Amino acid sequence: MLDLKYIRENVDRVRKALSERGESFDLDRLLELDRERRTLITELDQLRHQRKETARELGQRKASGQDISSDQQAARRIGERIAVYEDRLREIEAYLKKLLIRVPNVPHPSVPVGSDSSANRIVRKWGEQKKFPFEPRPHWEIGEKLGILDFRRAARLSGSGFALFSGPGALLERSLINFMLDVHTREHGYREVWPPVLCNTAATTGTGQLPKMAEDMYFIERDSFYLAPTAEVPVTNIYREEILSEPLPLCLVAYTPCFRREAGAAGRETRGLIRVHQFDKVELVKFVEPDESYSELEGLVRDAEEILQRLGLTYRVVELCTGDLSFAATKCYDLELWAPGYGDWLEVSSCSNFEDFQARRAGIRYRDRNGAVAYVHTLNGSGVALARLVAAILENYQQADGSVEIPVALRPYMHGQARIKPSAS
Repeated sequence: MLDLKYIRENVDRVRKALSERGESFDLDRLLELDRERRTLITELDQLRHQRKETARELGQRKASGQDISSDQQAARRIGERIAVYEDRLREIEAYLKKLLIRVPNVPHPSVPVGSDSSANRIVRKWGEQKKFPFEPRPHWEIGEKLGILDFRRAARLSGSGFALFSGPGALLERSLINFMLDVHTREHGYREVWPPVLCNTAATTGTGQLPKMAEDMYFIERDSFYLAPTAEVPVTNIYREEILSEPLPLCLVAYTPCFRREAGAAGRETRGLIRVHQFDKVELVKFVEPDESYSELEGLVRDAEEILQRLGLTYRVVELCTGDLSFAATKCYDLELWAPGYGDWLEVSSCSNFEDFQARRAGIRYRDRNGAVAYVHTLNGSGVALARLVAAILENYQQADGSVEIPVALRPYMHGQARIKPSAS
């Protein structure tokens, strides 16, 4: 959430940010209410002072034996006006809060300006797109022939947009999760947490998913819980309404299943593991000092990149333009894997800096070097997300005989297994 004072003092910048994001928001209405609120506060202060002085004067006159009955009515009218103004102030402040949580964050000046992905900037690439002596197959064909992916039975269990992993496929999923958690905790210095995946409204509002993304999340109406769309929600909110006592940067990592209602338009996008309603993810979350947040963002990206490098997968780092930024982010890098069978790049991580936007919404603060309480900066990124990671491994490591080689880094987690063979089914 943006600070109302910041909006008031930087109207042109906020208006420009809304335009660059392609967001329609009635900023003039918000500013009009803010002016009315400040006027009411001034008038209330004056009326309260007047009531106090009147009460003091009437008290003195009454003590001296004077008749004050005619003036008491005027005093009551002051009180009635105060009550009316207080009611209006509460009404305005409640409405302002509803408006403020709908204002997106302001992009960092370095973010490329554009309305869609065509304006995104490729920062770097790693690896070469593999050449095959045969026509590479898409992962859904590979997985089904190996007997490790079953979309038909998953649909029978839950409907379209779900996957059932079996045998070595289930082991591959679990191995990737354990591998990523080990790298991030043992080598990158993150502390592992295992949070709930049912999140309340305050938590999902705190990180910025609500109210904008409500239609894309699964909601349990009876208990007012949302299924976590990403571990960013529960992990960031661990410290909601707290002043951090731990030294910064505070770096956390968590594995959770994630749930998203939208699963893409009909057709190619919905095939296989490209867009599913339930998927696993290892998430990285950082709480950092404001002057370190952008250098910490670069470090976060490197931590996620190392996972892909160790798996020997070709990827690229893409800086998102203003029109592609998430609601809460000021700057974001996507990591995209090359999938030769699918014939396109697959996003497996978004690494974002939110500055103090989430911290204001969630009330997460820290003490700076001078001991003053201030809002912390938050960052997060997937380190990384499945199931597209599985899709990229199956497609990049497929062999002519239908088998799939296991990346060397994963073999200890796969009980030494070096290849998934067709006979595995």
